[in-house]
Amino acid sequence: MRASFISTSVFCLVFALSGCGGGGSSGGSGNAGSNPPPVPAPPPSPPPGGGADPFGLNARPSLASFTLPTQGSGAASFDLVNAFPNLRFDTALYAAGVPGENRLVVVEQNGRILAFEDSPTVTSARTLLDISGRVLSGGESGLLGLAFDPDFQQNRYVYMHYSLDAPLRSVIARMTWNESADLIQPASEKTILVIDQPFTNHNGGMLTFGPDGHLYIGMGDGGSGGDPNNLAQNTTTLLGKMLRIDVHPLNPNDPYDVPADNPFVNDSAVDSRIYAIGLRNPFRFSFDRQTGDLWLGDVGQTQREEINIIEAGNNYGWRVREGNLPFDDSQNTLPLSAFTSPVIDYGRSEGIAVIGGYVYRGSQFGALFGRYLYTDFLGGSIWALAWDGSQVVSNDVIVSTTQNFTSFGEKNNGELLLVGQGGTLFDLQPSGGGGGQIPTLLSQTGIFTDLVNLTPASGLIEYEPSQPFWSDGVDKRRWVGVPDNEQVDFTALDWSFPEGTVTVKHFEVDLNANDASSTRRLETRVFLHTSQGWQGFTYRWNQAQTDATLLASRETETLNITRANGSVVSQTYEYPSRVDCLGCHTEQAGFVLGLETRQLNTNFDYAGVIDNQLRSLNNISWFDRDIGTADQYGQFPALDDVAASTEDKARAYLDINCSQCHRPNSTAPTNLDLRAETALASMNAVDVMPQAGTLGLQDARIIAVGDKSRSVLWLRMQQLDGNRMPPLSTHVVDEAGVEIIGTWIDGL
Repeated sequence: MRASFISTSVFCLVFALSGCGGGGSSGGSGNAGSNPPPVPAPPPSPPPGGGADPFGLNARPSLASFTLPTQGSGAASFDLVNAFPNLRFDTALYAAGVPGENRLVVVEQNGRILAFEDSPTVTSARTLLDISGRVLSGGESGLLGLAFDPDFQQNRYVYMHYSLDAPLRSVIARMTWNESADLIQPASEKTILVIDQPFTNHNGGMLTFGPDGHLYIGMGDGGSGGDPNNLAQNTTTLLGKMLRIDVHPLNPNDPYDVPADNPFVNDSAVDSRIYAIGLRNPFRFSFDRQTGDLWLGDVGQTQREEINIIEAGNNYGWRVREGNLPFDDSQNTLPLSAFTSPVIDYGRSEGIAVIGGYVYRGSQFGALFGRYLYTDFLGGSIWALAWDGSQVVSNDVIVSTTQNFTSFGEKNNGELLLVGQGGTLFDLQPSGGGGGQIPTLLSQTGIFTDLVNLTPASGLIEYEPSQPFWSDGVDKRRWVGVPDNEQVDFTALDWSFPEGTVTVKHFEVDLNANDASSTRRLETRVFLHTSQGWQGFTYRWNQAQTDATLLASRETETLNITRANGSVVSQTYEYPSRVDCLGCHTEQAGFVLGLETRQLNTNFDYAGVIDNQLRSLNNISWFDRDIGTADQYGQFPALDDVAASTEDKARAYLDINCSQCHRPNSTAPTNLDLRAETALASMNAVDVMPQAGTLGLQDARIIAVGDKSRSVLWLRMQQLDGNRMPPLSTHVVDEAGVEIIGTWIDGL
C-alpha cells in the first residue's frame, strides 16, 4: 500500500516508496547508530528589559463568527461515527465478521488478530493470535490479510497473509481457531504458499474465498517503483497477479490443488495458479455477495488509481498501462486490445492510493444498495459507484472526511465498517446536513475584514514559525483562531486544537525581485477543525487581485519570475485540492503543522512590539496551562542561523518538511522516522539500503554515512519528477535545504 501501506511515488505520504527509501532495519556505520538526538538551539534572547518587557499580546480578542461549515462540509450524504468508542487498535488493517457469531475480528499489521462483540458498548477485545515476534512489520509488510474458510463453523480454519524477512517473502498459511480455548493456535499452522519478494513494498495483502469456494490471493508487483523487472507482465511469476487455488486438495497432505478451470491450466507459458495478470498493488478486493463479481482497487504509480472488475484470464495492463493512461511499453509485445480497462480511474487531485471496498448489500441504507463503496488512503472522500454491468452510471461522494483508511470491513449482515489507520472503526450514519456550504469566495468567509490590506477578523492571531516549510520560495503569512473559552493543549513538542479552530495561510510572490510593486497574490488556504475532523480549502486569487475563489480540484499555472540579476525563469505553481491538503496535514502529525513549541519559540513583531511568541500566547491564557518561561523549551533554528549547528538545522529541516509522513504509523509506506527527537539509530535510514529504488546510485543507502552522493534521501530532494521528495505541490528545488542536508550527511 502506498501510504502506511500502499504504493510508490505518491507522496510524502505515500508517494513514498518512491519515498525516501524504506524497508530494512536500521544499522549503524561508524558512530552513526549511537548519536543522541540533536540538542535544540536555545531560543532567541527576549527583548531588553527582562520581566518588565512589554508583551506582544495583552488580551485575547473574541473570535469572530465565520461563514464556514463547522459541522462538516455539507457535501456528504453520510457522516462517520465511532462504531466502538471504547476500543482502539494498533496498526489496524482489516476487519470482518466472524461467521456464525455476533463478533468481529480486527487484523493488526504488527502481527495480532483480535476479536470482540459487535456492540457499540463493548469495552475490550480478546487477542486471538500474536505472531508479532516473527512477522516482518512496517512499511507495507506485516500481517496483511485474513480469510475464513467457507466451512469455518465446522473446521475452524482461518487463512492469513504475512511477511517474513531473510529472505523477504510473503507467506499464505492456515491455522486453526480452537473454539474451547478461543485462540488461534500457531502450532496448527500449515504453510500453503510462499512467494519470494524482491522488495518490501507492493505485497498486496488481501485474500478471500470466492463463491466457488476457492481462495483468491492478490499479489503486488514485487515493489520498488515502476515495476523495474516488469514482473506484472511476466507470466512465469506470481507477482503482479490475482491467484486462485483450491485449499481443500484431494490429498489432504498437499497444501492445495490448482482448480481445473483456472484460465491458464493448459498454457505452458503461464503459471497455472494465475487467475488474472497485470496488477500493480491489489491491496483490497472483494466479491459482491449477490452477483459474485470480483471488485478490486489497484493502487497506481504517479498518475491514476483504478477500480477493476476481475475476470478469469484478463490482463489489466500494468506496467504498460496505469489506469487508462500509458506508462511503459518498452518491453510490451501485446496490442492495446489485449488489456482490460478499469471500470473507473481517478487522478491525484482526488487521492493517492485507492482502498477497494464492497458492493453494499446491507439493509440499513436503501440508497446505497448495489453500489460499490470505495475510498482512498489519503482520506478526503468515500465514493458510491453505480454500475449497470457495462458502464458507470454514477460515482457520488457520500462522505467527506480527514480520516486515513486502510480497509473496509463487511459484517455478516452485509453492513460495512471503515477501518481507520489510527485504530478506530467507523460506521456510516445518514448526515443531518449540518454546516451549510463552503463559501465560494474568500470575501464571503469573514476571515478578513479588509481584503485589500488582508486585515484579519477579530481573534485571528498572526504568527511565524522559526523555520518555514518549503513552498517553492514564495512568501507566506499565517493566522490562527481558537474559539472563545477554549484552549490549546500544550506539550513541549506538539499542540492539540479544539473543534472550531481555524488556521489561515496566505501565499504571494514578487514577480520581479527588483520591483516591490510586482507582488502577486496566489492563494489563501483555510484549515478548519469541524465536527467531522479537519478540512482544508484553497482559495485562488483572481487576476485583478480583488478576491479569491474556492477551488474544486488541483490547479496549476506558470509564473514568469524576474530574478535580482535580471534573468527570467518560468516556474510551475500548483494550487492544492482539498485532498492534497491532507497529504501533509496528517493525523499522526496532529493535522496542524507549524503551530508547535519548537517552531513558535522565536520572536515576532506584534505591530511594533517584538516578543517571543510562546511568551505572548501564554500571557493571554491561550494554552491549557501556564507554560512558564520560553527559555526552558527547544527551538528549531532557521537555515541561515549561523549560531546553530549543521546537525540541528538539518534535523529540524527533515522534521518540518518530511516527518509528517515519515514517522511511526503515518501515511508513507516506509518505516522511516524523520522526527528531530528521534535518535539516528532509530531513524531506519542511516546506512539502510533503500527498498524503493536506488535512483541509479551505486551502493546506495537512504543516508550513506559521510557520503551524500550515495544517499537517496539527498538525491530525491533534487528531483522534479516522480522521484521528488517532498512530492506534492512543489516544482522548485530548495537549494538551501539541499545544501544543509548534504553537508550534514557528509559530516556523519
